[in-house]
Order: sequence, then C-alpha cells, then structure tokens
Amino acid sequence: MRVGFGVLGPVVAWDADADGRAIALKGPRHRAVLARLIVARRRVVPVSRLIEDLWTEPPPGAVGAVRTFVAALRRALEPQRPPRTPARLLVTEGPGYALRADPDAVDAWRFEQDVADAATLPPDGALPRLEEALGRWRGPAYAEFADEGWARGERSRLAELRLHAVERQAEARLALGRAAEAVPDLEAHLAEHPWREGAWRALALALYRTGRQGDALAVLRRARTLLVEQLGVDPGPELRRLETDILGQAPHLDPTAARGGAAAQVWADATAAYDRTVASGARARLESTVGLLRDLSMTGGGGLLTARQQRVAAVAAAEELGDPELTARVIGAYDVPAIWTRLDDPEQAASIVRAAERTLAALAADFPADPGASDHGPRATRPPGTGCPGTGCPGTGQSAPARPATRRPGKGQPAPERLATAYAATRAPATTLPAHGRSAMARCAPGCWRRSPWSRGVGGPSGDGRRLGRRRRSLGGWTILGCWRSR
Repeated sequence: MRVGFGVLGPVVAWDADADGRAIALKGPRHRAVLARLIVARRRVVPVSRLIEDLWTEPPPGAVGAVRTFVAALRRALEPQRPPRTPARLLVTEGPGYALRADPDAVDAWRFEQDVADAATLPPDGALPRLEEALGRWRGPAYAEFADEGWARGERSRLAELRLHAVERQAEARLALGRAAEAVPDLEAHLAEHPWREGAWRALALALYRTGRQGDALAVLRRARTLLVEQLGVDPGPELRRLETDILGQAPHLDPTAARGGAAAQVWADATAAYDRTVASGARARLESTVGLLRDLSMTGGGGLLTARQQRVAAVAAAEELGDPELTARVIGAYDVPAIWTRLDDPEQAASIVRAAERTLAALAADFPADPGASDHGPRATRPPGTGCPGTGCPGTGQSAPARPATRRPGKGQPAPERLATAYAATRAPATTLPAHGRSAMARCAPGCWRRSPWSRGVGGPSGDGRRLGRRRRSLGGWTILGCWRSR
C-alpha cells in the first residue's frame, strides 16, 4: 500500500492505491506525532523532543504514551504488515522515530518541487505547473497546529512560498497575453496580503493590458496610500517606474510590443530579473551602468553625448562608495577613443584627472611598486633622447628579443594599471606612430598599444569620432593609450 500525506490544510493521510481513500488517524495526539515527523523531513526526532513538543507539562507516563501513538499510527499506515516485523514507513532509529515517506508522498514536498521546476520553464510550461501546485492547498498549512511552536517556522515558510507562486502564476499569465485571467486572483491575493509590492505591480499591469488604464493608476495610488499611511514608506522603484510608464503610455507596456521579438523578450526578462536580484545601491549596478554607457557611446549621436556627460557622475558615484579599486575600474572602463576627455573639455578633464590622482594615491598602499613589472604600470618620464632600455630598440644595433605579449588596458589588468592608462589618456591627446615603430613601443611600454575601434569604421557622427577616426585610419588603426610623459 502506498500512503500519501497532506499537510497543506488539516493533516490527513490516504491510500494512494485505493483512489485516495482516507486513512483514519485517530485522535489529535496521533496527528500531532505524524505532523511533527513530517516537519522533520525524514530525519529522526528523539522521543524526548516529541514529549516536549506534545505537552507543555509532560505527564508521568509520557514516554509510554508516545510509544502508544506510534504503534497506532503504524497499524493505520501499514495495516498489512505481519506482526513482529520491522516497520518500513514509520521506523525506529536510535533514540527516536522517523517517517520514511517517498519524496512525492507529501503534498507540501510536491508543492515545493513544482514551484522549483516552474522557475526553470518558459511561461507556457510554468503556468500549468504552478496551477497544479497551488491546487494542492486545502487551507493553511498544518491548520490544526497553528499555535504550536514546532510548526510555526514550517507554516511561515510554506505560506511565503505559496504567495511567491501566486505572483509567479500572474506573471506567467501576463507573459502569455492572458491578463484578464490574472486580475481576479491578484485582487484576492492583495486583499489578504496588501504589503506585496510585486503583486500590486502585476495587478496594475494586468489592468493596463486589458484596457483599464484608469483602474491601473487607481491601483497604484491605493498601493502608495497603504504603504505611506500604514508603514510610513514610499513605494519601491518598480512601482514608481510603472506609474510613470502608464502615464506616458510607454510602448513596452503593450503586450504585443512585449512579445514583438526574441531580443525584446530577452531584454525585458533580463532587466526585470536584474531589478529583482541586485540591490539598488550595489556596486554591481554601478559597474553594469558604466558598461551600458560605454556601449551606448558606440551608437553615436545622442548616445555618445550621454556617455560623455555621465562619465564624471559615474566616477563620483564610485568614489562615494569608498572603494578605490571600483573607482579605478570605472575610470578605466571608458577606453573608447571618442569619449576620452580631451583638451576640448578642460573642466571635465580636470575633474577626471583629480579623481585619478586621488584613486592612485589610495591604491598605492595596496599595490606597491614591483621592480620586475615596472614596464606594465605607472612609470617616471624618461628624459628626451635617452632611447629605450634593454635590447631590440631602434638605433641600438642589438638583436630584438621575442616580442612580449601586449596587454590590453582593460580586461585582465590590475586596477592600478588600468587606471594609470586611463589617467594618462586624460593628460594629453592621443599620439600616433607609424607602423615601423610599433614593435619597439610594444617592447618598451607593453600595454600602451591597442587596436582602436575607430579604425574599423565604428563610431558616430560626432566631431571627436570623425577626427579621431581619420587620424587612426591613416596609421593602420594603432594608437598609444597615453604612456606617461612630461607636460
């Protein structure tokens, strides 16, 4: 006989081989012992712990009473077990008892697995799985043991998981264009749990997509009123952004636009997951923003202008976080020639230079000078005419050694080296050399050379982009990224 157990509501048991016929569990103490063993998830519960959980003041015969409850449960759960043979379901181990139920024998365990599986599926596969999972609930988990301390944590955990499943179900319906079906469940959900901002957002979006823009705005205002008056907090950024988008009738709120292509769906899913996962003040957000601005600059036009305008703000934000390595990465991330700060923007150039000097000073203690790697980092200016050290430099008459690998000023470099490169780039306009000088410069100052994206025709209509592009194309697209020099 295969036995199933239900705890998503009153605690029950049934015979899975007899069309779900209910199994009589006798009195409340018997059900309490069974529920306590289910909470333990196949682990052993000592008899002493069972006594503490069952009675506030244990009676003199508490141990014998527990044994009586267990014996009665065994007879009910394994009625065909021969006398004096070991139990296979409710077993005795060491100082206590354990329920060796199969993973799919308890409705709560199956519910958890269904919700976890739905998270890995697309909306059309996740929706039926979530509907099946939520259909297992018959009432509050461990309903008759709501006041028991041993059940409180498990009840809270399952209740929270259920709320999460209800909201994921609504999101799946929205993604499938079934917004009208999501509205009734979300309204009932929020009537019982009014502090769930994700549910308010889903309800407002569902109303908007069913053509009820006024109702959607009213829902958002109701959410704001509840949060401010009852909790004294303002709505989160997602609710505020949604209200702005609805007022402006943002195109991405249109379900046809939301499903207008694979790229648009990937962007929507990724940005939504990022907003949910990464805290608003996290360092990862700043670095991601700088990466987006760098890519934005490559689009030219307004994107290039925005990237240049936001550079100083990004550096200042990094400095506010008090992490010099983060600041170095932010300054060094702007390695697109058209957005380097040059003499045509002296105020921005001075600001970046000051930030670079402060950051280099802060990093000095953490990254002391390495004599064996001096060619790769900030170095003193060589007096004019001294030529290159070592062998293989032009005019020395010495044979050239094997060319060391050049280092791209960005990925793979320590923060100080990236910062030194970017810092030097702000100090003077880019200097170019003809092709015959590249190998010597690569040996004398590894890391100063890189292939400029502008040599490949990338860039926008800005004056900087065209000017820099012309200069680099004439020299094969190679440029020095600001090796240190005197001014």
